[in-house]
Amino acid sequence: MALLSWSVSTLSLFLAPLLPAVNAEVYQSLDAFPLNLTRSFDFIIAGGGTAASVLAGRLSENNRFNVLLIEAGNDTASVIELIIPAWATKRNDTEFNWRFVSEPMEGLNNRTIDIPRGRGLGGSSAINAMVYTRGSKDDYDNWGRVTGDRRWGWEALQPYIRRHERWTGATGGRDPTGQYDPKVHGYRGNTQTSLGWYEPSDFDLRVRRNGVLQSEEFPNVLDLNAGKPIGATWIQSTIGNGERCSAARGYLTPSARERPNLTILLNTYITRVLPTPDNVSKKLDIRTVEIAPRYGGTRRALTASKELILSGGVIGTPHILLNSGIGNKTELEALGIPSIRDLPDVGQGITEHVSIAASFTTVPLNQTTIDDATALEMWQQNRTGPLTERFPNHQLLWFRLPKNATLFQTYKDPSTGPTSPQFVWGLDPTASGTLVLLSPYSRGTLKLSSSDPFARPRINYNLLSHPYDLAALKEGIRSLKRYYSGPAWEGYITGFTGPDPDVLSDDQFEQVVRNGAFTTLHPVGSAQMSAKGSKGGVVDPELRVKGVSGLRVIDASVFPYVPAANSQAAVYILTERAVDMIRDRW
Repeated sequence: MALLSWSVSTLSLFLAPLLPAVNAEVYQSLDAFPLNLTRSFDFIIAGGGTAASVLAGRLSENNRFNVLLIEAGNDTASVIELIIPAWATKRNDTEFNWRFVSEPMEGLNNRTIDIPRGRGLGGSSAINAMVYTRGSKDDYDNWGRVTGDRRWGWEALQPYIRRHERWTGATGGRDPTGQYDPKVHGYRGNTQTSLGWYEPSDFDLRVRRNGVLQSEEFPNVLDLNAGKPIGATWIQSTIGNGERCSAARGYLTPSARERPNLTILLNTYITRVLPTPDNVSKKLDIRTVEIAPRYGGTRRALTASKELILSGGVIGTPHILLNSGIGNKTELEALGIPSIRDLPDVGQGITEHVSIAASFTTVPLNQTTIDDATALEMWQQNRTGPLTERFPNHQLLWFRLPKNATLFQTYKDPSTGPTSPQFVWGLDPTASGTLVLLSPYSRGTLKLSSSDPFARPRINYNLLSHPYDLAALKEGIRSLKRYYSGPAWEGYITGFTGPDPDVLSDDQFEQVVRNGAFTTLHPVGSAQMSAKGSKGGVVDPELRVKGVSGLRVIDASVFPYVPAANSQAAVYILTERAVDMIRDRW
């Protein structure tokens, strides 16, 4: 029997001695949480995902702060299926995934799509594909422009970019010289990052040769995280010593959990945030959270003495705000929910990368494979081998469309600037994969389905609802065809199987795209930050809910648009910056 077909429980027992023990005391349920707990909490963090784990770990470093973190799911730190990088796809059938489903989307010919989100300590950082891409300089500089606050710009964020990261080189200790820039990384942070275990293959060398021969449009880039990623880059991942480094494993370490001023409450739902009892201020003050047992039951309310920090993620945060009466007043009252703060942008403006599959043909490939038993033995013995990697490809191609592309005569470029790629493509030896549009025009929504806080929200990303996105994907395919027509691919690429906009009619191409498009699981922007004086948005530049005291939102929901990157690195950066804003306040 192949070892990879063993049950997770069997493998957990088999490999348990190899995993770090986590003996810290946490409350496994609300029923176990003492009713007469005398400790008051300065900060209550509502949510236990990527940003929440960072917040709890950082704020509890100050022993004057008593911190409570509340998470709807279980612990993830020692779960074997979440630790082995190659097993990332096991997330879809486990309790660690919320398993949301979208509404039917007109732009996808009324198809629904699955929306996996992490459920458990570390949130989506515990189940994602671990790719570590910060995005472009322009992405962050535009945060500064949108908020009117230069502290969100690329240069101002450099200390936080480095503070969260602990660069570990290449898995297995091989020499990664020439595949990254040591000057742009942090070495003492919490999130372990690395290059893969592999030695560069003949295919990888062909990619680099093509970067020289097609340098004007598709150059080689030393490090995708230096702020200017456009070109062919080596993949970096949140993997250390051959293991996933989620936010829970990086920030809620055994030593952090031993702090007497940090309390973790698991398997507990956040149903609402509430006005603070006995508030004497005229301004709406919200520092109270209403919580309930995982499977329903008597609800309880807890109040923070300093701040309540909502960190439920791009789905959870607007869902909680709306159930609390914070959102579009008309829509809330139609559901019988009293409005306590009219903020129409809650749940509005969600952006997500839209993607399509494309495929080229190649000469027959002679690829060496390692059988399952050997792969597991390699990982078990020294954390090397194919189980330390999530993807078979080692490089990514980030690119922009030509400036004279005809679609820009009709549509303004929605990217944040010239350092921001408009597309990314995985450079797989099979020359098949996913073309990702990084800066779509389409915007989605999250709305309530009822006044029941346990009911699933109505999520509609509105993918391909704007004509630019379809036109851009067409041009993106043409760019890929130019890439693989370069001289480095002679004798390797033998054809293109599509979808080909130069063979299909416009209607045929459109239907192929609409029937097959999907996402890369990077939704953001459901509670966006904006300038202090702006009537739009949900939070101000310090991530405080507008018109409310005592309540901040810190997670990917505050992003004003999806970055030209995987979203997790940006969440770490944003949260480290927010930690210092909180520290400065108190």
